[in-house]
Amino acid sequence: MRILITGGTGLIGSHLVPRLLALGHSVTVITRSPERARRTLGDGVTFSKGLDDRHDLNDIDAVINLAGEPIADKRWSEAQKARLCNSRWEITQKLVDLIKASATPPSVLISGSATGYYGDLGEVVVTEEEPPHNEFTHKLCARWEQIACGALSDQTRVCLLRTGVVFAPKGGVLAKMLPVFRLGLGGPIGSGRQYLAWIHIDDMVNGILWLLDNDLRGPFNMVSPYPVHNERFAHAL
Repeated sequence: MRILITGGTGLIGSHLVPRLLALGHSVTVITRSPERARRTLGDGVTFSKGLDDRHDLNDIDAVINLAGEPIADKRWSEAQKARLCNSRWEITQKLVDLIKASATPPSVLISGSATGYYGDLGEVVVTEEEPPHNEFTHKLCARWEQIACGALSDQTRVCLLRTGVVFAPKGGVLAKMLPVFRLGLGGPIGSGRQYLAWIHIDDMVNGILWLLDNDLRGPFNMVSPYPVHNERFAHAL
């Protein structure tokens, strides 16, 4: 397949791209810094600075949209909330517009979302029957998904990745937490009864590959089968 990826240098993308290349796919990564991206992903990838020079995606078989300002790097000021939203909504809209402008559009758009779609529902295991809590994370993800679904047609299926906290040996949330725990300063937060929906990076990548190769569509909860309380996670870590 000829695959176009946004967010290819992030935690998920940097693990996904090598797997795609190993499987024989052709990968194009959209990035603001091609040279830095090349140092991360190597020379087997085609790099493009943006989408503005494209009029369609007739030469692309699949799109994997992982772009977005890191969610936990800064305090959520109103300005930061706007950056979190716009960094996701704007590039997703551009991809949808290009897909809709294509005579032979990509067969699938796999687009990011998060378990934040459900909002903070407290100390319960959330199912699809539970109405989302109408807060910032829900509004961000709901609009993000709504935009992505604009690409849906008889020719293009859309898969939405409602992703939990991604654990990887290097990078991501563990890179921030491990130094504190290694100093003996880590532990449960508050009551410790908050649920943590998580997924290992290998399962995340395998899940995306499964969606790429199978005729599936709609939202998918990219999490392990069993969430854990914060106190249990802290104890395990």
